[in-house]
Amino acid sequence: MLTYRDPRQLARDITAELGPALEVGLPLGIGKATHIINALFEEAEKDRALSLDILTALTLERPRASSELEARFLEPFVERHFEGYVDLAYATAARRGRLPENVRVSEFFLNSGAWLSDAAAQQNYVSANYTAAGKALLDKHINLLAQLIAVDESGPEPRYSLACNPDVTLDILPELKRRKAAGEKIWIVGQVNRSLPFMPGTAEVPADIFDAILDTPDVEFPIFAAPKRPVATEDYVAGLHAASLVKDGGTLQIGIGSLGDAVTYALILRHKHNALFKELIARIAPDLDEAGPRETEPFSEGLYASSEMFVEGFLDLYEAGILKREVAGGHVLHGGFFVGSHSFYRRLRGMSEEERRKFDMVPISFTNSLYGEEERKRAERKNARFINNTMIATLLGAAASDTLDSGKVVSGVGGQHDFVEQAHAMADARSFLMLNAVRRSGGAVKSNVVWTYGETTIPRHQRDVFITEYGVADLWGCSDRQCILRMLAIADERFQKDLREEALKAGKIRPSDPLPRPGNRPEKNEALLADARAQGFFPAFPFGSDFTQEEQCALRALGELKAAGKGKAAMARLFWEGLRAPAPDTAQLAALDRLELASGGWKEFVYRTLMKGAWARA
Repeated sequence: MLTYRDPRQLARDITAELGPALEVGLPLGIGKATHIINALFEEAEKDRALSLDILTALTLERPRASSELEARFLEPFVERHFEGYVDLAYATAARRGRLPENVRVSEFFLNSGAWLSDAAAQQNYVSANYTAAGKALLDKHINLLAQLIAVDESGPEPRYSLACNPDVTLDILPELKRRKAAGEKIWIVGQVNRSLPFMPGTAEVPADIFDAILDTPDVEFPIFAAPKRPVATEDYVAGLHAASLVKDGGTLQIGIGSLGDAVTYALILRHKHNALFKELIARIAPDLDEAGPRETEPFSEGLYASSEMFVEGFLDLYEAGILKREVAGGHVLHGGFFVGSHSFYRRLRGMSEEERRKFDMVPISFTNSLYGEEERKRAERKNARFINNTMIATLLGAAASDTLDSGKVVSGVGGQHDFVEQAHAMADARSFLMLNAVRRSGGAVKSNVVWTYGETTIPRHQRDVFITEYGVADLWGCSDRQCILRMLAIADERFQKDLREEALKAGKIRPSDPLPRPGNRPEKNEALLADARAQGFFPAFPFGSDFTQEEQCALRALGELKAAGKGKAAMARLFWEGLRAPAPDTAQLAALDRLELASGGWKEFVYRTLMKGAWARA
């Protein structure tokens, strides 16, 4: 193993050893060896005879503003929150449309919604289940694997860990080693970053797997930290439904985002504020509905987690005394990768190694499938609840989670299909697909429950459980007619009649089948949480925030502005509402000051009035 202090020298040595055609595998998320790939990109820019072909996923970027008002909010926040973060040069070039012809980037999971309008990203997207990503890398015959790694220097010799991304790397290492032994020119390189939590256990690897390691203070940088996002009322109520279906002593998988945070919050509420949890469940769900009896008691045996993503919520569940069911090796969690907030990384780094061992980072083939050690996995994953998010659900039980009807890719399949398939393979496991019943786009409210959809991530023959803020649709073993009626029952009331007409027109339900009883409207859920909120429950940021109080207040209005759309008529209506709105309160005045809108000329007056109108609606 060679140790380098200069990424440019390492890049030159890589090309000298491997030749002018580099097939590069980079881990998803924060696991990319940033300085190494940036140096290689620089070499490719200078020498167009050098071919740089990158296969990766989830290329993370600093948030970008799409308007002047957003820029007023984002620029100071980004400067503060991402101070010292080093951008990926290929992403910056791609965003500007300046990716050289000798550089190609293919991803099997895109940062959600970030590349919808980028033709190259859409054309080079590789559709694959997470468990198939390793095979895709091997089939591509990568000759360079470049990964960010953590180091422990407490002993006589440094120890290295794949930390945040053992996911695909551990799955392909044996084959890469075999090919190297057979004479293929392949390099595996690591870049040490001491802000990356060192994860012992399965993710720890011997130094000799690396052909080279880049280790110098000059390339240390704070890893990408995702800002915590607010949790809306509809998320919270859907989270309550999901939490009431998780069995004590069972297994949990949670996806990223506000719905996942809502599930975490509801599980903690069930455990620590049980009377309130029971009261709310009694109000939102009958004692016996099609989903069966609800689980409302606190956790005695506790839960074990087997999840492709080690989301921050698992630490909250661990600290709340819920994530405590240990499996072989004393682990309470097996995860394939992680991306989190600054506080998530600090909490991991602050643990003793003994405590950190409870959270074992493993190959994605372990978490996302039953193949290999199947008997052990089945025994450990009892009563599994695999909880994932989806964008669109059809009345027939199909789900679109990654691609629009037009074929444009929003994100990627990731591990969703893996977990749905896994749930179907175990008698006591269930797959929960969660979604908000509606979305606001261009000033209009649209249903996320639809009759049909052109692109699906989960086909209807794999339907299981869908959850919205209006309830639970248990579709396992249902006929198409039963499925349609149950999905109608969790759709927003404003769209139920038209949805029923579509199904009736197709001959899939009977004319005598009635509409669900009225009540699936947002104001019902706001009323449900009102008393609890008055007592301090269900805050906008349940697990802390990276935004200041002024920024949190501004976010409420900016979110409303975005939902209103950019049309002239929509802006005129919002402006008129702002003119009629009361004077800003103290918090709103502070938010306006943060955006430099408290005073100024005509432009500031217009923005200030729009913000007032948005607060009046929020």
